[in-house]
Parts: sequence; structure tokens; C-alpha cells
Amino acid sequence: MNETNYSRVTEFVLLGLSSSKELQPFLFLIFSLLYLAILLGNFLIILTVTSDSRLHTPMYFLLANLSFIDMCVASFATPKMLADFLVERKTISFEACLAQIFFVHLFTGGEMVLLVSMAYDRYVAICKPLHYMTIMSRRVCIILVCISWFVGFIHTTSQLAFTVNLPFCGPNKVDSFFCDLPLVTKLACIDTYVVSLLIVADSGFLSMSSFLLLVVSYTVILITVRNRSSASMAKARSTLTAHITVVVLFFGPCIFIYVWPFSSYSVDKVLAVFYTIFTPILNPVIYTLRNKEVKAAMSKLRGRYLKPGQVSALIRNVLFLETK
Repeated sequence: MNETNYSRVTEFVLLGLSSSKELQPFLFLIFSLLYLAILLGNFLIILTVTSDSRLHTPMYFLLANLSFIDMCVASFATPKMLADFLVERKTISFEACLAQIFFVHLFTGGEMVLLVSMAYDRYVAICKPLHYMTIMSRRVCIILVCISWFVGFIHTTSQLAFTVNLPFCGPNKVDSFFCDLPLVTKLACIDTYVVSLLIVADSGFLSMSSFLLLVVSYTVILITVRNRSSASMAKARSTLTAHITVVVLFFGPCIFIYVWPFSSYSVDKVLAVFYTIFTPILNPVIYTLRNKEVKAAMSKLRGRYLKPGQVSALIRNVLFLETK
């Protein structure tokens, strides 16, 4: 083995979603539109919740934070992926690769805990309605959001601890569009079987424990809803459907990737795209289409800022300035 094989890897090559040059412009267009939709959709939810006093409740406070995390989940790798569609050699520095690993586990770990907090909010609202505003005070909501970020930070720090000191001295091709931790550790020039097990155990514990808490919470809530028949319970069923749909869409790919050890690289790519692109874009759709309060607040927001007269006046002013 020659000396260059022992040199430290300073960059990784991302193989991306497809090796076909003909597909790159098409994929760039599709994912650019999806990324723009993610940013606009989730920002619209945050703006709607913050601007309408009727939505200043614990559920919508947590929903706005979920939208913010969804924007972060979509942004840790998507801009780099879009840029790579336009170049032939898709490289990423060692430090940037570690940064991607750090942020993906920070955001996804935080989102898991935040989804548990949202389930707890629904449990209190439906099972203890008389004490809801007392239990879910603003202070408690802020603490729940802080806990989600803290757990995400602890989770990603523990994951990086397994990786940062691994020697990378040879292979540097990552068969994905971002530095996915299980794929990166396999490139180390030592046996990483134990490290891989620890990584799976760490992510698997957080994923499965959060998922089981959610299953228990929503099971109790659904039993409570089924035993009551009122208009408020009908509204609760609609809200629960949206929450459970989001949980399944988010946890399905995460659990499959990190807990099921026999998935192929191609399957991992599809699932990685699903939880970094499609879940963040589906969340605002799911919550707005099934929520009359949010739709009404968005209509009010549109009427406030996008009045036909104001829009036409703005266009005239712009055209006037351009002709001057």
C-alpha cells in the first residue's frame, strides 16, 4: 500500500441522488421548487400564528416551533444538494461533513422530542380540559421547547463523539446527497462494527422511546375521544388525525434507517429525501388543510397584507420608479 493511502482525508465526495448527467437539471428544478415551498409554507405558519391573537395558544405555539425546526431540517443539506446538481464533482470538506452530521441529529432529535411535547399538549387538552391553561402555561411551553433543543444537542454531541476521532485515510465516497453518519463511519480505515452498533443504539433509543411515548399518548387520547361524543370531540379527532399523520411520516423513515440494519443504500437515499424534504413540506399542508382556525387566520392575514388595491398600487409604484 503506497503512502498516499495513509494520508488523512480532507474532503468527501458525495455521490448524490443520481449519477445521470441528464437528470441533474431536472432534479435541480424539482428540488428547488420543493425547497422554496418548504420555506414559504412553514414561514407562513409561523407568521400566521404570531400575527393572530386567536392562535396564541399552547398548541399553535408548539406548531410554530415545529415549522421552524422543519425549515432547519430542510436547510441543513438541501442548499448543498442543489448546488451539487450544477457541478460535476460533488465534494464536501471534512469539517463541513461533520457540521452536516451535527445539524441533522440536532434538528431531527429536537423534532422527535417536540412531537412528544405536542402529544402531551393534546393529552392535557382532551383528557384534562378544565386544567389545560393551568398545566400548559406559557412558561411550561417554553420549557418544553427548550427541552427539545437540549435533547437534540445531547443526542448530536453523543453521535459526533463516535465519529470525530475516527481515522479516515482512504475511501472518501459517500453514497448519498449529504454526510449521513452510518455511511461516513463505514469509510473509516479501522473496523467500525462496534461504533456502528453504538450509533444505531443511540439513534434507535431516542427514536423508539419517543415513538413509544407517542403511541401510548395517542392511544390514551383516542380511547378518551371514543368514549365521548360531542362537537368538541369531533374537532379533537380532526386535530389528532393531523398529529398522528405527521408522527408516522416523520418516524417511519428515521426508525427504518437507524434501527433496521439491513436496508440498502438506494432505500436509504429515498428515505433520507423523504424525511429531509417531503416531511417538512407535508407538515404545513397537513396542519392547514385540516384546521379551520389556521385557514381562517391565513385568510385574514391575506386580506390584511394582500388587498387588491394595495397590490395594484405597489405594482404601479414599482413600474413608475423603473421608468424614472
